[in-house]
Amino acid sequence: MRTFRDAKLMAKALRSSLEQHGLMLSHANALELVAKQFGVPDWNVLAAKIAHADNDGPRFERTAPILRIFDEQRAREFYLDFLGFTLDWEHRFGENLPLYAQVSRAGLTLHLSGHHGDASPGSTVFVTMRGVADYQRELVAKNYRHMRPGVETVPWGRVMEVIDPFSNRIRFCEPSQAER
Repeated sequence: MRTFRDAKLMAKALRSSLEQHGLMLSHANALELVAKQFGVPDWNVLAAKIAHADNDGPRFERTAPILRIFDEQRAREFYLDFLGFTLDWEHRFGENLPLYAQVSRAGLTLHLSGHHGDASPGSTVFVTMRGVADYQRELVAKNYRHMRPGVETVPWGRVMEVIDPFSNRIRFCEPSQAER
């Protein structure tokens, strides 16, 4: 869902879309229309809200839970091949030392660590997402020998849980309309 911080991108998309239909709109007019969509009288008010929000205390940009792994090959098979994540980077302090790696997919970032003490095996990560049923169908179609996850409907939405080879659980939840 877009927020008022996305206002300039929305104005640009509006102009581009209208131009494809032969309608010309200045950037200033597009900004004014976007401001109205956010329920404020004009762009100046919306710009002030954006500036205030950007300076309004700490902001957290991204979370990267650390999950303990014990076998690099099994971790790659599960996170890259099965879940479809991309290996962003990996690090070792030296030859024959444990792996620390980052994997990501569609805005979700996870850190995988072979280092003792970084995380406890058997942890649970709760991930809010859209398209959980599509993701579940994608995973089942891979015919992964260790898991065929299902989607469960719960009062707060639809949930699919996967368990990695190290007993870490990832719960993918698509909130119900009432919870959004």
